[in-house]
Amino acid sequence: MSTVSPLRVAVIGAGAFGRNHLRVYKELAAAGEAVELVAVVDANATATAEAAAKFSVPGFASVADCLAATKVDAASVCVPTVHHRAVAEQLIAAGIDVLIEKPIAPSLADADAILALAAQHGRIVQVGHLERFNPAVTAARRVLNRPMFFESHRLSIFTPRSLDVDVVLDLMIHDLDIVLSLAESPVREVRAVGLPVLSPKVDIANVRVEFESGCVANFTASRVSTERVRKLRFFQPHQYLSVDFARQDLLMIDVTAAAGMDMKQLAAMAAMLQASQLGATTGEHPSAGLSLKKIDVPQGEPLRLELSAFLDSVRHRTRPVVSGEDGRAALALALEITSAIAVHAERAGLSSSSSIEP
Repeated sequence: MSTVSPLRVAVIGAGAFGRNHLRVYKELAAAGEAVELVAVVDANATATAEAAAKFSVPGFASVADCLAATKVDAASVCVPTVHHRAVAEQLIAAGIDVLIEKPIAPSLADADAILALAAQHGRIVQVGHLERFNPAVTAARRVLNRPMFFESHRLSIFTPRSLDVDVVLDLMIHDLDIVLSLAESPVREVRAVGLPVLSPKVDIANVRVEFESGCVANFTASRVSTERVRKLRFFQPHQYLSVDFARQDLLMIDVTAAAGMDMKQLAAMAAMLQASQLGATTGEHPSAGLSLKKIDVPQGEPLRLELSAFLDSVRHRTRPVVSGEDGRAALALALEITSAIAVHAERAGLSSSSSIEP
């Protein structure tokens, strides 16, 4: 067991995200991590009471009530996006470090206000881009070498959750954050199309992003799919890598035949590889010049890894793995995409609902 004084943690929001945070904090404490869950806060009295009973933690109707009753060192902000700034500012002003669920805020103005206040008070802000902690992504980062072409698919069956934002900020933003962190290059151009299907917001979107480095990324996100898909594929010199987020798998193909190919040829090869059914986990791929290898990926729950990293950052006063600035960058790209979708919809004579203001 740790002899370090436990960090006193609160969870703001007792919805689906908040309950998962409550569960994992409890699990971390039971496993010996120096953390103590001291509060759950939600304006919905029923949700608060249920969460408080399930996780054996005091419940409060507001942040003010919580802070008046107990000392808090750090907090997870799991309220709807439109309330992120108000809740985060209240916590930060009280000297509390925060993990804010993605997206960091509903606008760049709100994100900047949160970051400015955090800097003023010397507080840590981590943003809940969960997939950064997926073990398959961690493994892919270790073999990263000048990626030049990404293709992302994130498809989900429709649920009424998170309908306060469109699919770009609900689902695609995970992949935007990951690709931004892997590409490490400013964005040059964005092209996007999206449509509302079952909600007033955009439910399905396809995006092409070109970076200053010449790297290109294609993103597809849908929350009206008949299946769940969470995959990212990318090319780098002589290699193709495929990340399956759900299975936490990483497949690497050495592409000796790809030397000298241009971007269109690489994209065509990516499509060919995606269409193929790779039954083997290692050895020669049926296509000439391709060697298949399944990278060993230690399994782990991304949320547990995320919250553990947050606590470590709070304890040691170090920059979070996904900083507030990272969250702002993902939000900025998401907003640029929603603007591009609106422009395309207007040009095509389609109805498009803008989810948030830049």
